[in-house]
Amino acid sequence: MARVKGKDTKPEMLLRKALYARGVRGWRCHRSSLAGKPDLAFGRVKLAVFVDGAFWHGHPSKWWPGRSGPYWDRKISRNMERDQMVDEELRASGWEVLRFWDFEVMNDLDDVVGKILSRLPNA
Repeated sequence: MARVKGKDTKPEMLLRKALYARGVRGWRCHRSSLAGKPDLAFGRVKLAVFVDGAFWHGHPSKWWPGRSGPYWDRKISRNMERDQMVDEELRASGWEVLRFWDFEVMNDLDDVVGKILSRLPNA
């Protein structure tokens, strides 16, 4: 598990490169002053973007209770609860939150970029 990257993952890097290629600027990566340290934080418009690993964050096609044993059930359930708490905390602070699965970024990057662009003024 020590080899699992928490930031600068392949899907995250692809997303950042695609946004940069479209001329989008003004984000900060893993902003520690925000709950959950969003993968991308657009401070001027208060938009937090997360790219979640499907297994680690409990996507139904990759994880379900009982599949991987009690340890992973507890860990992934806590991850999912933490994601909800982070979303609530950010929204309470006036931030909009967008979450994408890693496979969404890998399989349909243009759609993900479009969803982000639709939330950004002048994009």
